[in-house]
Amino acid sequence: MSKVACPYCYHRIDSGKLWFQCTGRPAVGRDRCKKVFDQERERLTGLAGAVWPTFAPPRSRSPLPVRQANCPDCDVASGIRACPVCHTPLPASFAESESPLIGMVGGKSSGKTVYTTVLTHELRNKIRRRFSADIWFAGDMQGDGGTVANWLKDYERSLFDDNTLFQETVSAAGGIKVPLVLQWRQPRRKLGRTAYSTTTLSFYDAAGEDMTTQEFVNAQAYLSSADGLIVLLDPFQLPGARERITVPDDAMKNSETPLAVLGRITQLLRQSHRVPGKRKIDIPIAVVFSKIDAFYGALGSDHPLLRQTSTGPFYDETLGADTDEHLRALLTEYQADDIDSHLTANYKRFRYFAVSSLGEQPDYSTNRVDAGGIRPFRVDEPLLWLLGLFNVVEVRTP
Repeated sequence: MSKVACPYCYHRIDSGKLWFQCTGRPAVGRDRCKKVFDQERERLTGLAGAVWPTFAPPRSRSPLPVRQANCPDCDVASGIRACPVCHTPLPASFAESESPLIGMVGGKSSGKTVYTTVLTHELRNKIRRRFSADIWFAGDMQGDGGTVANWLKDYERSLFDDNTLFQETVSAAGGIKVPLVLQWRQPRRKLGRTAYSTTTLSFYDAAGEDMTTQEFVNAQAYLSSADGLIVLLDPFQLPGARERITVPDDAMKNSETPLAVLGRITQLLRQSHRVPGKRKIDIPIAVVFSKIDAFYGALGSDHPLLRQTSTGPFYDETLGADTDEHLRALLTEYQADDIDSHLTANYKRFRYFAVSSLGEQPDYSTNRVDAGGIRPFRVDEPLLWLLGLFNVVEVRTP
């Protein structure tokens, strides 16, 4: 069976040898199992609290994965599969289709928490309708909010309803945070028949502080296990930015150069995947310049980078390649072509994207969104490009 990454602890696991979690139901003539505190689960995922016990499946010579097993303590049959490493229950359709782990990383002040929140909102609304998909949270515990309801209140509603930006993301104790985990289920036509495929998406919102030293970067397990990366870079840090736009002082606190962030990620990937210097890294990288709204005036309304994306159920390869080409030219114009030199020398596949999570510059001094509300611009493209590489979504050249 294939090795897939657990969306909670990010260890690579055999999809054919998943563990099971007890249902907690009482069996005839047997005592019901009791919830226990799982230290390994908390240590690896940050998920605390008493849970039903987990157990390994019975030995079997069949090449097919076991779909149900009896709890060795209470003898009740369970179909709740769990990660054999961190013991966290997995989505019901986990690993039945392509489930690439997409890591998300960014330096300080790159806007990653805002981007993650807006992308999650877009996935559950516009993108869900665009692809005729069912996209929703997998599991009860999500991110720092705890429950799904708490995450929606603390993040999505705070941003979309209260128009309030978040405080700087705090580095997690021990480097462990609870990720956002969603499932994307959609119909696909194959050999004249309609079948459903399910993909698990896991977004880990590490603090930008965790990218400021190689030691912190090396501690981020999700980076080593990711099948693809979305790397957010702060365009305000490009050398030529201050000559062309007004960069707010409040948006420049403790920021780092994009090349420094990329260099640490490259170092980690080479070490964790044992990539020698003579070879390039095979992990695809979506390099995202956030806050493109600050450059609207400098670029002009008819600039190719400001074209709207396609609305069909596919990734627009033509528009994506054109955006990549124009951003390469812009890096040279802004005296930042060393970024392109680094990526070209180290990665087999990478692509540039320009996005705006908010659609208009916020007031950084008051942490308030523009009065016109949030109008996301092309935030979905980095994810769709990566999902297209893994055949989760269709890629077209209209």
